[in-house]
Amino acid sequence: MNWVITENNKRVNAADVPTISVEEIKSDIEQMKMRVVGFLGKQEFENVRLYVIMADDRVGKLYITSTLFPPNVKSYQSFTQDMPAFHKFEREFYEEFGIEPLNHPWLKPVRQNQDKYPFFEMSGDEVHQVAVGPIHAGVIEPGHFRFMCHGEKVYDLEIMLGYQHRGVEELFVKSKNYNNRLAESVCGDSVIAYNMAYSQAMEELSNTKITSKAEIIRRIALEMERVAIHIGDMGAIAGDMAYLMGASIFGITRTLVINTMLEISGSRFGRGLINVGGVNFDIDDKTADKIVDMLNDIEKTVDRTTKVMLNTPSCISRMERTGVVSKETAKSLGAVGMAARSSGVDLDSRFDFNDKWYTSLDVQKPFKAAGDVQSRFLLRYKEIKQSIQIIKKLLLNLKDYVVDTIMVRPNRELANNSLVVSIVEGWRGEVVHTAITGAYGEILRYKIKDPSFNNWYMLAMAVRNNGVSDFPLCNKSFNLSYCGNDL
Repeated sequence: MNWVITENNKRVNAADVPTISVEEIKSDIEQMKMRVVGFLGKQEFENVRLYVIMADDRVGKLYITSTLFPPNVKSYQSFTQDMPAFHKFEREFYEEFGIEPLNHPWLKPVRQNQDKYPFFEMSGDEVHQVAVGPIHAGVIEPGHFRFMCHGEKVYDLEIMLGYQHRGVEELFVKSKNYNNRLAESVCGDSVIAYNMAYSQAMEELSNTKITSKAEIIRRIALEMERVAIHIGDMGAIAGDMAYLMGASIFGITRTLVINTMLEISGSRFGRGLINVGGVNFDIDDKTADKIVDMLNDIEKTVDRTTKVMLNTPSCISRMERTGVVSKETAKSLGAVGMAARSSGVDLDSRFDFNDKWYTSLDVQKPFKAAGDVQSRFLLRYKEIKQSIQIIKKLLLNLKDYVVDTIMVRPNRELANNSLVVSIVEGWRGEVVHTAITGAYGEILRYKIKDPSFNNWYMLAMAVRNNGVSDFPLCNKSFNLSYCGNDL
């Protein structure tokens, strides 16, 4: 196979990435039995280069190759017919560069979708449509949901996103200096994950080595972000079942976590904590003790409240066997993160990509799940317990690096003609940042993939054959990102 093999956060020379035909790429992928993490185009004069990035999670390796489309070639045979996980990647590539994946079964807009969107239609005397959004009753980002129903039963859900057109990726290309404030603003509930992915990419391209202390503090913050959002989501799930006690208790408990993040960094969501070169705030022994005390308190509350909910028949009846997505479907669609794990697909880039701070901890992975709302609720609970265990172990590790600085001065110049893929396991799943530089070290292409990009279609599959009234609960059990999709 004609692919360059690399690892997470390891720079490769862009000239070393092979150029082969689309047919060769497709043939190789069919034999590789890996999963796609990148499918991005880059304009090269009149040509368009397509980069394809595959992950072998078993050994923590990334495989990269490319193909070149001259200006007279405007199509290729779609991968999606044989490999459904490519369906949205190909749609996005077509939308951005106008190169059509022929015979794609669902070639619809990803973001440019306001005019005459081709909604799926069903016919029948008792078939009706229910439209929700894009303007919602609550404080929520814009997204349109179109249900095809027979009575109360949902036959199909179509999700249309992409109303903001923020141009985030282009802003990274135009940035003259490091732009951590932009990175942490892409997705407001994943500040640490996004800023960490961006910083690691820039540090690798600039040959900047940060200290062990800074690496540990970043991971402590990442796990605190995971704990906080998971607790909040458990409360939101409880709220959508009208279990108000659970909603109230989980909401209060989440606040304790983010208030501790406020004490560390001055922001409840960790804004300003991470910069290229390290972190801006230390965790001393006193702060570490506060974190441990907080974790012990919230763990007891989460344990108690979860136990009560899972012994409450009205909660069980709403969650169990509601919104089921099978392991086979999740794997076929290329699901990632907690959505994948809740259906039994064992993917976690913290452990799969050989991060020494995680793989050295001997942490027990969560349970094998059944793919329903209850599994997604229970997975959050298990991951909260797991993250508490991780944070405590990382705090102990931190004591070995007391003399380390927390910030080094990053090199300002980026390596020329280079490509790096930076993957961070946010609370939703893998956040993937890919940066490509030119002859003078300037960023020519910056591509972001939020885990929701993979997982939105999981929600569409989950609500099939459920009642319309189950949609809010199913939706909340995934809690996917609108802004992470609207780049």
